[in-house]
Amino acid sequence: MTDAQTIRILIADDQPMIRKALAALLDGEPDLTVVAGVADGAEALRAVRAYRPDVVLMDLKMPIVDGVAATRQILAELPRTRVISLTTFDHDELVFEAIMAGASAYLLKDARESEIVEAIRAVARGEPRLSPSIAAKILNEFRRVKGVERAEPPLDEELLTEREKDVLAGVASGKANRDIARDLRLAEGTVKNHVSTILSKLQLRSRTELAVRAVSGR
Repeated sequence: MTDAQTIRILIADDQPMIRKALAALLDGEPDLTVVAGVADGAEALRAVRAYRPDVVLMDLKMPIVDGVAATRQILAELPRTRVISLTTFDHDELVFEAIMAGASAYLLKDARESEIVEAIRAVARGEPRLSPSIAAKILNEFRRVKGVERAEPPLDEELLTEREKDVLAGVASGKANRDIARDLRLAEGTVKNHVSTILSKLQLRSRTELAVRAVSGR
């Protein structure tokens, strides 16, 4: 995309006032245009198919289909679309789930208007963007996990049952418990219990550490 082209944006947020405020902000920029606003992840997927936006502003906590699952589905179907996670929450698990789902940027809703506008332009150019607090979380987690990798032996998947290995594969691909449960036809609570058992067997402290080490082949 060149600077002369208009960036087409879809807003997915379950709060109408936020959709309206974001649309007013973005439509005031000469190179940005909002093509649609939707209230949940399922609507977002349908709207992306219909409007083919360049960038999706994706709230993560929405009904029916949440923003993480919607991000994963959109990028699986339309990988050239860029998704910006725009949310009130900066919980570690949510941050890493969104990034592993393929989000190009993660911003908090209290970000400055100029920060949101610049993030849209950046991801449209193929450049990632993170709020400073989110970038700090990722760096800290990377340092911590690399320290764990040096101090501990590789993951011993032989300790796991076949079902636990299936759950581990889902965690490694960035899926939430709800999605793993759907794929494996299990109750979400059963998946949560499997994750706890895997962490105990492999002597790991968090789901994020498990995902990073599994992806790295450790």
